[in-house]
Amino acid sequence: MKKGIHPNYQKIAFHDIAVDKYFIVGSTLKTAKTIEIEGIIYPYVALDISSQSHPFYTGKQKMLQSDGRVALFNRRFSGSNSKKEV
Repeated sequence: MKKGIHPNYQKIAFHDIAVDKYFIVGSTLKTAKTIEIEGIIYPYVALDISSQSHPFYTGKQKMLQSDGRVALFNRRFSGSNSKKEV
């Protein structure tokens, strides 16, 4: 690897403010904010949503459409416009 061209990779504390959970993950993000977690100071990034609060991952997702794509297609194109066999 060439020296001096890669961003600084470091541990960063991500905070999901929706459920008040912290994640320590390696990243190249740059931030001026810091936070102390368990005696260690990390750069700090606040998140609006993460896997801890997103409805898809928490199982609280609502089903908006109960019919599948095939049922929708069959309902839309079946009927009077189809060719009839002789």
